Amino acid sequence: MSHDLFERHRETLEQATEATRTRAYFSAFNESPSPRVYGEEAAAGGKAAFEAMCGEAFPLSTPGAEGTVGTEKSPFGFSLDISYPRVTEAGVPALVSAASAGLKEFRDAGPVVRTGVCLEILARLHARIFELANAVQHTSGQAFVMAFQAGGAHALDRALESVAYAYAEMTRVPHVAVWEKPGKGEPLRMEKTFTPVPRGIALVIGCNTFPTWNSWPGFFASLACGNPVIVKPHPGAVLPLAITVQVAQEVLAEAGFDKNLVTLAAEDPADGLAKTLAVRPEVKLIDFTGSNAFGDWLEDNARQAIVFTEKAGVNTVVVDSTDDFKGMCMNLAFSFSLYTGQMCTAPQNVYLPADGIETDQGPKSVKEVAAGINVALEKLLGDDARAVELLGGVVNDGVLSRLSEAPGRGEVLVESRVVKHPAYDDAVVRTPTLIGVSAADASVYESECFGPVSYLISTSGTEESIDLFRSTVMAHGAMTAAVYSSSPEVIASMRDAALDAGVALSENLTGQVFVNQSAAFSDFHGTGANPAANASYTDTAYVASRFRVIQSRRHI
Repeated sequence: MSHDLFERHRETLEQATEATRTRAYFSAFNESPSPRVYGEEAAAGGKAAFEAMCGEAFPLSTPGAEGTVGTEKSPFGFSLDISYPRVTEAGVPALVSAASAGLKEFRDAGPVVRTGVCLEILARLHARIFELANAVQHTSGQAFVMAFQAGGAHALDRALESVAYAYAEMTRVPHVAVWEKPGKGEPLRMEKTFTPVPRGIALVIGCNTFPTWNSWPGFFASLACGNPVIVKPHPGAVLPLAITVQVAQEVLAEAGFDKNLVTLAAEDPADGLAKTLAVRPEVKLIDFTGSNAFGDWLEDNARQAIVFTEKAGVNTVVVDSTDDFKGMCMNLAFSFSLYTGQMCTAPQNVYLPADGIETDQGPKSVKEVAAGINVALEKLLGDDARAVELLGGVVNDGVLSRLSEAPGRGEVLVESRVVKHPAYDDAVVRTPTLIGVSAADASVYESECFGPVSYLISTSGTEESIDLFRSTVMAHGAMTAAVYSSSPEVIASMRDAALDAGVALSENLTGQVFVNQSAAFSDFHGTGANPAANASYTDTAYVASRFRVIQSRRHI
């Protein structure tokens, strides 16, 4: 059956592989939740499936688990009340043993079979995309359409991209080769066999804000390369990854493999399970998205594993000038507002000269730039019913705390306000705030303030803005950077600084592309070249170290 799975999805894989080479637009999973795309019953069916899971025990078993745990509350104001098998430190040996049991058979099946299994898992997750969208919405706080796109279609594309890279790397070397060395008389001939061998157990540590988008690339890269995967979800966002594990186990079992090649390790927040799992000698790969503190701990302590981390950074916009002031303000306002700024790619620091900038509407002071952004925010968010579809919900109390403290850090140029959700009375929804500071206030803006807080930073001029951008990102990291300028010299200088800082750059975005968005198969998410992340979604380096090639040879 497994070879049949590969053939079933071969065309999709070939298209995805070609897209990774050309970097042209490609998407295998439609991002529109329209009934014209998915059918009249899909949306209602997915919502009903999600609601049926609330208040119930999730139908999944985990080796080593004892009892259950339920920790999820929707940012829209209600508890999911779903229970999952709970794994504590005492159950880890049994979990690790069960995860390892099927490794040899999965390894020996080879890249084609494993890739077919992964592609089938993706296809079945796609069939449950509306259910997943509801699960992502009510664990992360993303508005439904964003949850459908980022947590569903785009996450599936990123996962497919990861599988395509993994397959290409595993099959780059032939499985069998004949080696012939000319010499006097008969040549020396040998047959050599090359086998991609998994590293061992992979641990995926999920995050609260993007439970699928951030977890699936590593999950599928490791599984395609033959590594069993233990998924340790964030306690606030278990359901999307529980569904992932459920689907993966179904496909693995049907293909004749041990279903425990993929397992879910849900925990109580007090259990500290990630630390216990991360230092197990059997765990050879770790994927983590989250705080600097724990990412640094993993890099320092999980010495037996290859650790892929995406941590905090200080995303930057340098504003020098613009020939489309209205478009710039609208683009920035949208970027600040999308998912309430709760994105690792959302802009935080906006540098601009204290003397103001030149625009197509004439000179604009710092306060006039802030006012222009505020006008755009009011247009986007002035109507509560429309605002909530862009903002979503605040994911946790930490975001609220940082938002409440922000006015004390500088001059409030744009105030945050409470938004009333028309469908969920207890939803926590806030608009972004914009705080004015100067270049001297480095203690304020040089660390990430995750959430809807951005700083408008007055500098002595664009040269200082670029220098601050370079030094801050080199020291503290960033996932994104942007520049607005009508000067080719400034653009060239900013490009050079972005290369020095190791961060992706967007230039003069005024249309329907935003700095905090990245397209699978074309844009690299993160670079691995600054402190915010040590890897990139998705490149060769992200998958190639998840297996090693072991050879055997013999005389012919």
